[in-house]
Amino acid sequence: MSRLILFNKPFGVLTQFTSGQGRATLADYLPVPGVYPAGRLDMDSEGLVVLTDDGALQAEIADPKYKLAKRYFAQTEGVPTEAALRWLERGVDLEEFVSKPCIARPIEEPAGLWPRTPPIRIRKAIPTSWLELVLKEGKNRQVRRMTAKVGFPTLRLIRWSVGIWNLDGLAPGQWRELEISRQPDVPQRVIRPNAPKNRGVNSSLPIHKRKETP
Repeated sequence: MSRLILFNKPFGVLTQFTSGQGRATLADYLPVPGVYPAGRLDMDSEGLVVLTDDGALQAEIADPKYKLAKRYFAQTEGVPTEAALRWLERGVDLEEFVSKPCIARPIEEPAGLWPRTPPIRIRKAIPTSWLELVLKEGKNRQVRRMTAKVGFPTLRLIRWSVGIWNLDGLAPGQWRELEISRQPDVPQRVIRPNAPKNRGVNSSLPIHKRKETP
């Protein structure tokens, strides 16, 4: 069995276990040895990070050729026009690459969304809105660059899901462990897990804070 962990990364946490030179890292939240993130999430973005102890599975989740859909909720400055949405869906020229076709649609603020700490900066004269974007690639700061290019910068970005895995039931800083079978001869094995074995949702407090609790 391979171990697979779903972690709701808070704002400001680096997607790494090594020293963040004073910044919070995964080591402050996940007391689980031998697992590594399958793909990264920017420090100023929030949401799902998938970790595993299986190197091949890690590569499959992170590699764009397997085309696992990644769903994001983006709070933008301004209300994107229909033309901007179609531009996002067709693909945006970001100089060194053109984004692949994706889904981009306006939504209401996601229900049950936690407040960000610190809160975003809002200009009183400019409204904000929410978009749902579904991509099958994930280059550095791609969503932020895409929305900025079409004229509606991202103020807050949350990755809700990767493939079939999502943040349902996980508050910021919490994680859940699943166990999945690895059958090398079965195609698309990365999206065919067994029924999840939930080992419990862990505290949203970082490890060093939990240790201070009497």
